[in-house]
Amino acid sequence: MYITRIAEKLFQNILSTSKVAIVLGARQVGKTTLVKHVLGNNLKTATFLNLDIEADKQRFVSASSLSPSDALKSLGSREIVVIDEAQRLPETGRIIKGWYDAGAPVKIVLLGSSSLDILDQTAESLTGRNEKLFLPPLLFREVIACQSWYSDIFSADTLQDDFKNQIQELLTQSLVFGNYPEVVQTADKQAYLLNLISDYLLKDILQMALVKTPEAVRRLLMLLAHQTGSEVSVNELANNLGISRLTVERYLELLERTFVIFTLPAFSSNPRKEITKSKKIYFWDTGIRNAILNDFSVNLLRADIGSLWENWVIAEFAKKNLMTGQKNNLYFWRSRAKGEVDLVIKGTDSLRAFEIKWQKRSGGQKAFSAAYGIKVAVIDHSHPLVD
Repeated sequence: MYITRIAEKLFQNILSTSKVAIVLGARQVGKTTLVKHVLGNNLKTATFLNLDIEADKQRFVSASSLSPSDALKSLGSREIVVIDEAQRLPETGRIIKGWYDAGAPVKIVLLGSSSLDILDQTAESLTGRNEKLFLPPLLFREVIACQSWYSDIFSADTLQDDFKNQIQELLTQSLVFGNYPEVVQTADKQAYLLNLISDYLLKDILQMALVKTPEAVRRLLMLLAHQTGSEVSVNELANNLGISRLTVERYLELLERTFVIFTLPAFSSNPRKEITKSKKIYFWDTGIRNAILNDFSVNLLRADIGSLWENWVIAEFAKKNLMTGQKNNLYFWRSRAKGEVDLVIKGTDSLRAFEIKWQKRSGGQKAFSAAYGIKVAVIDHSHPLVD
């Protein structure tokens, strides 16, 4: 079953331009499925190449040695050429740039499960010639919208009042197993996730020459999973792993660029009174985090429910921010007097702040409100439709 994505309209908008479309996201988040669905009846006019498949890679490389017009003829003279796992070939950007600059009558769509090469090499070659779409795992609203009882006429209040039990059950599943499209639909969620992290998600990282000790990456992920929601010390991670600080920083960068984790820096306008250099690290998907720990307990009294809930909520904001290209920056805040706010969202002309607590609580962080004149809202599990 196809799950409707908010990103559909965003991708349609990119297709309507003359620029190269680049769709980025972790493995198995549904990039190819999204593209095929949006193309719909136009699929017959498209050529699909997957550079993870050697025959497709060689076909693309052979075409690149020809003139742009002859290259497209060799690929079937289609109106659209979709290149999946485009980061597998560093020359992809240079080749596509040549076709684009020659005015080749074709729409190019590049899909990548890693930003490592696409953003650093391909996109650099295509500067001013591309439009990007980042596709994360499903938003919780997308999970709700694919339920049999859902109707798009329902308001958020209606959902949270009239379908409270259904929403809470979905929330439990989402917290524990995450929101990858296949996870939402499969019965054996645990087996799928364990297979995903071993055979797919870490493939881009562990195959890279930069990673000399794959076991260190796995152990690093374990440490990060245990420290979700806590401020991360690179020096402490390096000491625990027995590797250098520079190596840890490089591995963290690799995990970010392959859409496994993301970072929240500290928010501050007063370095004398506020923490400025710390950072927190979260997982894009809580199912991946739990799979790394091999902890799929659906008992909501589990010891880590607070940090799990915090990760889930912040990831919801981060996914929407990334996918829609909103000009918001996400932070956490802590004063030297130990006042703390879990999430600060700074827009072009706006500032919002949230405490994220599993159990419903009143109030907010008074220290932040006093410093910035902003009321701190509290998000608890009884209202998971964050916006």
